[in-house]
Amino acid sequence: MSKENYIPRLLELYNSEIQSNLKKELNLDNVMRVPKLKKISLNIGLGDGKLNKNGMNQAIEELSIISGQKAVLTYAKKAISNFKIRKGDPVGVRVTLRGSMMYEFFDRFISVASPRIRDFRGLSNAGFDGRGNYNFGINEQIIFPEIDYDRVNEIRGMNVSIITSSEKDAAANALLLAFGFPLQRDIKKNNKG
Repeated sequence: MSKENYIPRLLELYNSEIQSNLKKELNLDNVMRVPKLKKISLNIGLGDGKLNKNGMNQAIEELSIISGQKAVLTYAKKAISNFKIRKGDPVGVRVTLRGSMMYEFFDRFISVASPRIRDFRGLSNAGFDGRGNYNFGINEQIIFPEIDYDRVNEIRGMNVSIITSSEKDAAANALLLAFGFPLQRDIKKNNKG
């Protein structure tokens, strides 16, 4: 199969089953209102980015390997004297995934990386932001099989943000569960909709 004709497995699943099932489940009259994934953003904060150039370069390399896309540095927008940060200092690494790359990362996280998390019982439902997006943290980058454990000089965590087209947390929750995302099933109803 050529690269132009390739469709990620989860995108095929969304188009063939999830979209129609969610339309029925959420009582939507228009298929265009069915929630879908828009983008996934990965961030690693580097407190010592200015002082530790080697660690910064390794964080860029590791995030690029994990995501399959070149990661970029983020810089401080303002000075914070308590943390000895000046405006323009490197403070993190980020990458934003869309389209096929997003679905490939999402598939690898669900089927390969999340089962490798130590003492994993599902991700908390408290990660929804009230606008249909989900945020969670990963404590160790070594849960991804692409990372060579022998070459890691420091264990780093990262923040993952899953942005959906939904405006409500309940619809975004239904979308993530339909994909098989490892959320805890005992949802404590909150007032976020």
